[in-house]
Amino acid sequence: MGRLRDGPEARLVKDYLARTARTGARLGLGPATVEEVEDRSGGGREAEAALLLRGIPPGAALCVLDERGRLLDSPAFAARLADWRDAGTREAVFVIGGADGVAAPLRDGAGLLLSLGPMVWPHMLVRVMLAEQLYRATSILSGGPYHRV
Repeated sequence: MGRLRDGPEARLVKDYLARTARTGARLGLGPATVEEVEDRSGGGREAEAALLLRGIPPGAALCVLDERGRLLDSPAFAARLADWRDAGTREAVFVIGGADGVAAPLRDGAGLLLSLGPMVWPHMLVRVMLAEQLYRATSILSGGPYHRV
């Protein structure tokens, strides 16, 4: 939800997604893109959920980022991406909700409810953290040196 204006966060997202595309291509992952939606009507979480649902392709793996979700370390997140790929899932969608979170029907329909920790983060930083974790996952899966345990 929302638009990320040009600035340091947008540049970081762009950089990490470019890295993800380069590393992931050899693994059958990516490229990752950002699709932004805005609820100009001010309809709240339900209106946002309707907008978000329209952008989810049929058969896509759905991961909703939510503070009540599962905590995964980076290797487990990478394994989840690999599992989706290996199961023949062609697309994965990661939903970052608006300021009030994601409506229950969308959240409950997710195959993975993922938390980035118990703290609440602004969506612009969540985008950066998710983009970095996507790159880290491709690095882990390729055996690259970026991730060190």
